[in-house]
Amino acid sequence: MKKSKILLLISMLMCNYLVAWEGPITVYATEEISDQEISDEEAEAGAEEVVVDDREIPAGITIGGIDVSGKTVTEANELIAEYFSKYDDVLFTLNANDQSFTATGKDLCIGAKNSDVAVKAATYGTYGNYAERFKAVKDIEEGRTKDFALSIGVNRTGLEAYLNTASAQVNDEASDDYLTRENGEFVFHEGTSGVVVQIEKSADLLENYIENEWDGNDASVDLITEVKEPRGSKEELAEITDLLGSFSTDYSSSSAARKNNVANGVGFINGTILYPGDEFSVLNTITPFTAENGYQLAGSYENGTTVETYGGGICQVSTTFYGAVREAELEVVTRSSHSMIVSYVPPSQDAAISESGGKDFQIRNNKNYPIYIEGYCDGSNAYFNIYGKEEDDAGHSVEYESEITAVTVQNTTWVADPNVPLGKLTTTVSGHTGYTAKLWKIVYENGEEVSRTVYNNSKYNPSNRTVTVGIASEDPNLSAAMLQAVATQDVNTIANAVATYAPGVANSTPYIITPKYSVTNPTTTETTTDTTTDTTTTTDTTTETTTETAPEVTTDGTEGVVTDNSDI
Repeated sequence: MKKSKILLLISMLMCNYLVAWEGPITVYATEEISDQEISDEEAEAGAEEVVVDDREIPAGITIGGIDVSGKTVTEANELIAEYFSKYDDVLFTLNANDQSFTATGKDLCIGAKNSDVAVKAATYGTYGNYAERFKAVKDIEEGRTKDFALSIGVNRTGLEAYLNTASAQVNDEASDDYLTRENGEFVFHEGTSGVVVQIEKSADLLENYIENEWDGNDASVDLITEVKEPRGSKEELAEITDLLGSFSTDYSSSSAARKNNVANGVGFINGTILYPGDEFSVLNTITPFTAENGYQLAGSYENGTTVETYGGGICQVSTTFYGAVREAELEVVTRSSHSMIVSYVPPSQDAAISESGGKDFQIRNNKNYPIYIEGYCDGSNAYFNIYGKEEDDAGHSVEYESEITAVTVQNTTWVADPNVPLGKLTTTVSGHTGYTAKLWKIVYENGEEVSRTVYNNSKYNPSNRTVTVGIASEDPNLSAAMLQAVATQDVNTIANAVATYAPGVANSTPYIITPKYSVTNPTTTETTTDTTTDTTTTTDTTTETTTETAPEVTTDGTEGVVTDNSDI
């Protein structure tokens, strides 16, 4: 009872005092800030590159003997950083694996262990129990000073980031047991063990040393390492005997540069071994797309148009690999369709790659045994074979069928050209038909279909074509008539004008082109759902199949690298 009365009295005194107090602390008098909240607040502020905290520190406050009276939190932190900067150039020799490298105090992110000290100084008198808050405010009012101690420490996140990068200087990475495919047979190669720095344990050691043992001078520290044994064994890899899936695509009509890029990309993937549960990223394996990495300039898609980029054609590599993955029934983690249709596989059977657009093709070995990926090119075709241990019954097989669910009408822009003979049509920009499609996976057991499921959904954007119409003629009236027809942008008007004013002109550019693909199961009016954008579109399939298409690709296969960021 006496304790309750005392606490009540202190509470009343505190309330009365805080109402009367007019010093700078009153702005925060009603804030309830726990130590954890202060720490969280400071950590959040540290996540930003530039953070300004203009809360002012009361008079009479020092931090580690540094007078911060009237300073903002930001200004106080700058003074604290300046205080610890004396350790920036101190050298630490870090030893591991009979080797060493040198780091500075700045590299190890030495600074205040209690990084929230400036915030605590600014909010002094607003946290703790009533008695602590009352005493703090009273001390400030009566001019008594308060010093917040500074403790030396490290920024743990920064320290681990540094060690992750710098330890590569002394690490000896393990080399896994592996196979090569020679003359149609597998050849086993034994791996080697390695020694690597244990990042978290070494960071613990350095943190403890700097906080509790270090004298502030140059020092030498032995990091903690571990031996990494190679994965696999001759017995385990000997299980790789069966062809689980294979696929090939034709690139014989491609340019020499594009052929080089396809072969280069296939080479990076060839020989990969994935153990059960391993994931594999095509993008990480075949990049960067640079001349130094063996790539040449070739056609690729960028924001709906075709441009020359290093690695043009690389998507044929990921697409071919996708085919083998489907046949082997490996798990697909990430797959994207191209922004526009490609020619070397049916719709929904492609897998796009984009270094800048974030498109990757990733898989996981969902088998119980290792798999081996073989890839090669013969100058005309790209091949992928996936080997492992067959776990399905002999009567098990799969097929994949593409279904076109909608065709998007392609527009043509007609441009009058006064430098081309009257009525001559020339395609200057080859367009693409837009499609939505889905891929069905059909499973058979002993020749009988047992399941049919949607394997993926794809959307390919249309791109308009541009056709020039010659209007040059010795008769200005004919030129004017043709110009007037082109101005209408109406295909029938233009066709009639060419037939009337320039009869006999030979044109290979069609006015109306039949699409390469039509809706698989057409109805009078078909409603389809685009699973990418979650919108529903209604399309008249009769119109689609008679009025809309474009040359699908150029002869060198310019569908290559996808570098756009559009939703597809």
